[in-house]
Amino acid sequence: MWKENNNSLYKHFEFNNFSDAFAFMTKVALLAESSQHHPRWTNEWNKVEIWLSTHDQGNVVTEKDRKLAIAIDKLV
Repeated sequence: MWKENNNSLYKHFEFNNFSDAFAFMTKVALLAESSQHHPRWTNEWNKVEIWLSTHDQGNVVTEKDRKLAIAIDKLV
């Protein structure tokens, strides 16, 4: 479940290993690029954390973020 906090949507993902986490990040990267909406994220071994906010709207959560969050959830 995505949490709205500090003007961004946040979600923590955990995978079996680094390869699975990296594969997920690759899918998210392609999705983000095609929608021209790029997340802030971190990766450590099997964990991926993602924050979504719309930078050109003043770093707040917009419909663009909500749509990307739904699309990201479909990748898991």
